[in-house]
Amino acid sequence: MRIALVSLDQAWLDKEVNFKRCAEFAGLASEQCCELVVFPEMTLTGYTLDIENAEPEQDSPALSKFGKMAQEFGLNIIFGICLINKDTKRPQNAFCLAQRDATVRVLYYKIHPFSFAGEDRALAAGNTLGYAQCGELRCGASVCYDLRFPEMFAAMASHCDAMINIANWPARRVEHWRALLLARAIENQCFMIGVNRTGSDGNGLHYEKSSLIYSPDGKSVMPVIAGDELDIYDIAPSAATDYRATFPTVRDKRRDLYKGWFE
Repeated sequence: MRIALVSLDQAWLDKEVNFKRCAEFAGLASEQCCELVVFPEMTLTGYTLDIENAEPEQDSPALSKFGKMAQEFGLNIIFGICLINKDTKRPQNAFCLAQRDATVRVLYYKIHPFSFAGEDRALAAGNTLGYAQCGELRCGASVCYDLRFPEMFAAMASHCDAMINIANWPARRVEHWRALLLARAIENQCFMIGVNRTGSDGNGLHYEKSSLIYSPDGKSVMPVIAGDELDIYDIAPSAATDYRATFPTVRDKRRDLYKGWFE
C-alpha cells in the first residue's frame, strides 16, 4: 500500500492558501498511485485555540471540500480540523477521513486536550477512540498530545495494523515525538505513522520536518520518494499480523488488570 505523508508548512490561519496547497500535494500523491495521503493537525489553520476558526460539523465547508478533493484525485485523505460537535455544540479537535466516494467521516475527537497550552479550557475533550479501514489498512486515530498516553494505543492495538498521529509538535520537543512514536510501535507491534507540520506558526513556535513511519518491529521505514514536504512510503498492511504471529506480545496484555489500577 502506498501512503503519502505531507509535512505541510501551514500558512497561519489562512484556510484558502492551505487548502490550495493540500490539493497540490494530493494531486502529486495521486500521480504516484498513493491510496492514502495524511496531513497534519488542524490542517487548514495551524494549531490554534481561537474558536472563531471552528466550523460546524454538520455544515462544514472544509469537510465538503476535502470530500471533493478525495473524489477528484481518487484517494483517501486524513486531515485535522477544529469542529463544533453536532451533539455537544462545543468546539473540538478533530481527526477526519475523506474517502474516494466524497464521503467524509469525523473519525475521532482528541481525548487528551493539551492542558499545558490551555486547550482543555478552549476545546472539549472527546470520549471515544477512532478507527477506520483505509484500503487494506486498519487504522487507529490520534492527535498530537495523545502520543504521551500509551493506554489509548494499547486499547486500540488489537484492532489496528497502523496507528496514525497527526500533530503540530514543536521542534524544541521533537526528540520526544520520535521516541514516543517508536515506543508506541514497539509496544503495540503495529505501524506508527506520525505526520508533523514544518515552518513556524503565529504563536512563535518552530517546527522541523519529522514526519515518519515506524514498522511493527520498531524499524524506520524509508520513503521511496522523499521531498521537502511530501514523502511517499510503501508498506505491507499484513506486516503487523505477520510480526505478531512470530513474536506475540500484544496478546499478553492484561487489560482487565490494568483497568483496576486506574480507578
